[in-house]
Amino acid sequence: MMSEMLEKLSLFFDKIKNITFWGRVLPWTWKSIRTLSYEAYSEYRQLVESLARNSKELEQGRTSIATLEQENEQLKIYNAKFDKELAIKQSEVANSNEKIEKLSNKISQFSAEIASLKESEAGMRKQYEGKITTLDETQKRIENERKQEVENRHQAEIQKINSLKENWSRHETTVKETIKAICQKHIIQYIEKPPFKGNPDNTIKICDEYVIFDAKSPVTEDLKSFPQYIRNQLNEVKKYANQEGVKKDIFLVVPSNTLDVIENFSFNMGAYNVNVITIDALEPIIIALKKIEEYEIIKELTPEERENICRIIGRFTHTTKRRIQIDHFFARQFLEVLTKCESDIPHDMFEKVEEFEKAEILNPSTEKRGKQILNKELIKDTSRLQQEIEAKEIVLPPAIKEGITSFPLLKEDKPEA
Repeated sequence: MMSEMLEKLSLFFDKIKNITFWGRVLPWTWKSIRTLSYEAYSEYRQLVESLARNSKELEQGRTSIATLEQENEQLKIYNAKFDKELAIKQSEVANSNEKIEKLSNKISQFSAEIASLKESEAGMRKQYEGKITTLDETQKRIENERKQEVENRHQAEIQKINSLKENWSRHETTVKETIKAICQKHIIQYIEKPPFKGNPDNTIKICDEYVIFDAKSPVTEDLKSFPQYIRNQLNEVKKYANQEGVKKDIFLVVPSNTLDVIENFSFNMGAYNVNVITIDALEPIIIALKKIEEYEIIKELTPEERENICRIIGRFTHTTKRRIQIDHFFARQFLEVLTKCESDIPHDMFEKVEEFEKAEILNPSTEKRGKQILNKELIKDTSRLQQEIEAKEIVLPPAIKEGITSFPLLKEDKPEA
């Protein structure tokens, strides 16, 4: 009976577990999942109502036991009264043999009734003790299950917090390794020991200027104080901006999961500017900065060339911000689904999910040193993806379809003059 009641719940969690990427994006797939979630919730309510009925029956059993105990007390009173009457009858036996004989018969009759009542009382008491034992065992089992559930959720929260702390503690190293990889890929000078005062986390050199990328991450799991920490750092980086040769645009690199609490990502500090970015934005920003280095003397640029540079940088900026918005949106959705899995899936099922999770592996294409990623290869891959979508008759939302077809890499590079 319990397995039948959990049929829709099992279907719902199987649907969530096996959903594909497109299944998360396409609205009609979510509609079917939402419908299934209503049915699963209905089964959950039936389970709660069944538990309520069992509790009611248990309370009725307790009431019956209390009634039996009250009747038992009345029987004791009756026995005491009978003993008193028996003593009176025995005194009257001495005066009359006839009365003695009659009283003897009554005594035998009363004795048989008493024996029957005592036997009945023993049976009821045994039944009462059995119900009490069953009740105690059920109560202990429910309490243990609730304690285990609370403990599991508590451990999940602790694991989640520890995971966040670990990611944040590795943030500075991750930023440094990412910037070094970008510099190596695009032949940009990474400065290990800057020739100016201070010790920024990362310094690169572009157009004879030192560009600073400082890694900043929360110190606790509470993100409420992180925006104020960023505001405090705006004045701290002034010591770099005031020095000769340092670019007046300074970048603070923060973890992606902190974007939700940051309201402003660009700060004009008068003599210098501070920009708050994520690791995902590092490469397009560095590439945009390096684009200016292709010109030996900036003053010799024509108005059209300056316009082109501004247009490229503006497009990089817009694309970077849009990418951050999209990644952050899906990060929140994925985190919400993961949280639901930890809190809503039964413990035994969640352990099975973790086994499958450990067995999975993603192997994106590796990058080889010295091999350039050509635009025409990316265009070819994108076109092939578009053809597969059309062949499988997959209907994309207009925003995604427009983003694929209008991506800058789909436009052929113009040959150099």
